[in-house]
Order: sequence, then C-alpha cells, then structure tokens
Amino acid sequence: MAGMTLEQLKIFIAVAQHLHFTRAAEELYITQPAVSAAVHNLEQEYGVKLFHRIGRHIEIAEAGKLLQVEAQKILDQVSLTERGLRELNNLQRGELKLGSSLTIGNYWLPSKISEFKSRYPGIKIDCSLANTEDICLGTATGQFDLGLVEGDVKPALQNTLEYEIVGSDRLQIVVGQKHPWFEWGEIDLSQLTKTPWVMREPGSGTQQRFEEALQNWGIDLSELDVILVFNSGEMTKAAIEDGVGAIGISELMVKKEIQLGTLRAIRVIDNREGNGAMPPGGYAYAEIVRPFFKLKHRQRFQTALSKVFEQMLISSMLDSSHQHLSKSII
Repeated sequence: MAGMTLEQLKIFIAVAQHLHFTRAAEELYITQPAVSAAVHNLEQEYGVKLFHRIGRHIEIAEAGKLLQVEAQKILDQVSLTERGLRELNNLQRGELKLGSSLTIGNYWLPSKISEFKSRYPGIKIDCSLANTEDICLGTATGQFDLGLVEGDVKPALQNTLEYEIVGSDRLQIVVGQKHPWFEWGEIDLSQLTKTPWVMREPGSGTQQRFEEALQNWGIDLSELDVILVFNSGEMTKAAIEDGVGAIGISELMVKKEIQLGTLRAIRVIDNREGNGAMPPGGYAYAEIVRPFFKLKHRQRFQTALSKVFEQMLISSMLDSSHQHLSKSII
C-alpha cells in the first residue's frame, strides 16, 4: 500500500469545504483532473466512497466526514510543527496568532505588540478581535496561540484552557454633559436604578464585570432601565455623549473624552449600612477593578514565539506592580 500523502489530504479538505472539484482546484492552483485523481486514488486505496456524485453536484459521504475531521487535525499539527521548526533561528521569523477581546485589543494590547515587534521585527503578528466568549472558544479550538480577555472563562472550557492574570483595568460609571450626574460628580448606590443605561452585549467581558459589580452592591440587572445594547464600547460611548444614559466602561476607553470634558466619570458612594469597607465616620467609594487574563490551551503544542510573548506579558505586569508599589511608598 502506497498510503495517503499530505498533498492528497490538502486536496481532499479543499473539495470537502467547497463540495466542488473545480473550485478546489482554483484554490490550490492545480488542475481539476489532478484534484479528481487525488480523491479517486484515496477512494481506491482504502475501498471507500468519500463523495457521492449526484448529477453535477457532490455530497460528502460518511467516510468523507470521518476523513475530513482527522485530516484537518493532521494538517493543523503539520502546520504547527513547521512553525516550530522555522522558529529555530533565534526568533528571526515566524507568526504569532493572538485573539483579544475588544477593550484589551484596542487600548491595552497595542503597546505590548509594539514592544514585542521592536525586539523581534521579523515576526508577523496576526491579532483578531472579538468578544470574550468568542476569544475563549477560538483559543480552545486552536485558532489562537494565546487569548487575552477581561471576562471569565466559562466552566465548560476551564479544563481546556489555562488562564493567568497579566494586567488589570477599572470600570467606571460614565455620563455625557446632558446627564444630571455630570454636574454632581458622585452619586450613591441607590441612584444607579434611577437613570437609563446603555449596555454591552451578553458575552462581553465588560458586561460580565459590570453585572458582577451590581450583584456585589445588592442590585439586580433587571432593576436597571436598559434602553440600548451595543456590541462595542465605542458605540456605547457615542450613544451617551449626546444623550442622558449612563454606561459602565473601561477607563482606558474614555481617558481622552474625560480629559476633553465631553464625558465624566462618576464616583459611586457605597453608603450601605453594615458595609465592611465603610471607614469610621465616613463613607467608601465603590470601585470595579477587573483583571486581564491570558489564555492558552492546556494540551496543544505551544510555539517558542508564544512562550516568549507570554513571558513578556508577565514581566510587564510585574514591572507595573513594582512601579505602583514604589509610587505608593513615596
């Protein structure tokens, strides 16, 4: 038996994805007869039917479905192995695939990527942005070498993904100039239910943390008057700049607008009776601090590039902690 080849598997996968021999040939820059021959040889070699020919169309057969799953695993592993071999050159070339939730990707991660690129200019970095749920799933399925999120990993993926804190951020209650809170600057917890709210979509790390904070403050999300839900922080920002709603949003995202005076961060007084954070004779401010998590698969092969970038993130967090401690002591 000659056995199957990687080239045959690549051709088969292309046909299975397109369910069309000519389109598969066009994608692979080979002739249509070469595609037909590769599939025919596989079928002859193992005595199976990979596709059903129905008129001018084809459908994938049961044997084809099995081969599609296993062939994709093989090709993915070959790709990772090739990447690993290319990296045995002092990281002079290679590719790093990152997945990041929106806030981290737009406001926190760019400086980290720039620092990494300055050290390893020959490395290509492919960074995809999506909400926390999508990044967790993409990291679990091997789409990303590393994921970066500000939300929680769902229990169903916690055995698959290893996660570690590499940074942090604060959520702030923010309003525009037309909102009555803009002039006040601070409110107490009971007033959170007395204004319209603009929210992020379910699955957003920002939304997860905001809802957790509400629960900690004894407020149910259903008590809030939610008038709009968007799938990006930029859209929530735009909605309140000229409106009367409030948002819970990363301080990284509104830094410029607060400096310009178009938005204002509102401090929330935690004046609940029996609040352990209440100082004697005074009151405490309720804060929402959220961690940034680095994700990686517990079992998948980790490239050298991924390990170096991961270590840079950890070192950066430790440096920031030392700087913050030094400032506190001074």
